[in-house]
Amino acid sequence: MPLYKTIQVTQTIKVYIWKIEESEKVLSKGIQLTDHCQNRMDGMKSELHRKGFLSIRHLMAEAGYEDKDLFYDKAGKPHLHDGAHISITHSHQFTGIIVSAVSEVGIDIEMQRGLITRIAHKFTPTEAYGHISDNNDLVRKYTIVWGCKESLYKIYATVGLSFLNHIYINDFEFSDQIIEGEVHYEGDTTYYELKYLEFEGFTCVYAVKK
Repeated sequence: MPLYKTIQVTQTIKVYIWKIEESEKVLSKGIQLTDHCQNRMDGMKSELHRKGFLSIRHLMAEAGYEDKDLFYDKAGKPHLHDGAHISITHSHQFTGIIVSAVSEVGIDIEMQRGLITRIAHKFTPTEAYGHISDNNDLVRKYTIVWGCKESLYKIYATVGLSFLNHIYINDFEFSDQIIEGEVHYEGDTTYYELKYLEFEGFTCVYAVKK
């Protein structure tokens, strides 16, 4: 089974990443879905989405959980019945989860694509990146910023929260170990630490609430 990578963020926080290489039949082995989740998966027309769904259950098993341990609130945010925090992501052949015993956490995996340079103005002030002349570096930077904002959005999980107007990512160098992020919404400010890694043309960002 291709558990691609694990990252021990702290003693109580761990990231798990899966690379989908198996058939749906192979991924189904050993996975017991609740009736609700089986119905969800049966409604997925895309085989890749179904395989992603199953691979996430394998990642949960790596973390010591089963499908029945997972539930979603009204905002669509996943939770674990034992009170631990979980966040989930799926992009093409990669899936990932982050599990935390104490702190709220978020994770996002994105494929690095040139298209992001044309839509960046929708989620971040692009004038802040005018000094980056190399297009590959610009794609990398925007993908990291998007992943940061997506990770924070998953933690905050509030309808009406805007990537452009409410989620802020402090400028950073590619060599920085930690990226700082903030959410400003309806008079409240929350602070986060984020890290990223790149692999096989993808970017993974994970966030922890301070």
